[in-house]
Amino acid sequence: MNQPAANPVAFVTGASRGIGRCGALALARAGYDVVLTARTLHEGEGRTGPTTSSGEQATVAVPGSLETTAREVEALGRRALPLRMDLMSRESIEAACDAALDAWGRIDVLFNNAIYQGPGAMDRFLDVPLEAAQNMLTGNYLHQIVLLQRLIPHLLEQERSYVINMTSGSASMNPPGPAGAGGWGVAYAASKAAFARVAGVLHAEYFGQGLRAYNVDPGHIVTEAQKARGSAKHLEAHFRSAPAEVPGAVIGWLASSPDADQYCGEIVRAQKVCKDLGLVEGWPPPRA
Repeated sequence: MNQPAANPVAFVTGASRGIGRCGALALARAGYDVVLTARTLHEGEGRTGPTTSSGEQATVAVPGSLETTAREVEALGRRALPLRMDLMSRESIEAACDAALDAWGRIDVLFNNAIYQGPGAMDRFLDVPLEAAQNMLTGNYLHQIVLLQRLIPHLLEQERSYVINMTSGSASMNPPGPAGAGGWGVAYAASKAAFARVAGVLHAEYFGQGLRAYNVDPGHIVTEAQKARGSAKHLEAHFRSAPAEVPGAVIGWLASSPDADQYCGEIVRAQKVCKDLGLVEGWPPPRA
């Protein structure tokens, strides 16, 4: 084991870009050393694949990497431990957990942000291959359980600890249109609906042992992948968009403020909470 962390430690998945990166930086500002996990370790390696199974979409490059996020965390005066982790591989998940505990000896926050990135998310109902639906369920629910079961015993060693699960409005909301025309695919929504049940169960079972569990609904966030594909406009017509810094700031607040206990086991609407608390300067922008 390397030198144990004197500061509390946050374990963040999908930390190479977007909400994961912003959440990691907010946790660093809140006093946490941060274990950063994702598939993209080095800048320039990031790719986003097709979101449908038709084969019509090409793989495109996206910015962001664990090494870049790590430098930003360290610039805030906190330690960063970047670890390559593939959410579709149980062996990769278990190896990342082992490496984090071996290095720093503790986990105080688990921020489950990563999702399966692959075909199926934007397939219409009759177009969804069963294999794509299975991959969604594996990456967005089953392997999240692998990670939680591996780390919760260590979280419970702390007097106060946190599980923050990134959910989605698609888990409980009917789409305003078909996938690709204002809506989303059933495979993605169903996998996120399954995952959305976890925080409430953790709250019921472990709140008395100091574990705070939350679901965070970020609202519509324009991601690097959407920017790269130019695919955000059909959702922006129906939903107010926010930068990734908005849910990121809410993650930092949940893991540092006793006032956040009011949301334990519940859904945190990130855009509303950020606006009400004024967590991000200049957001939301004034109406024209």
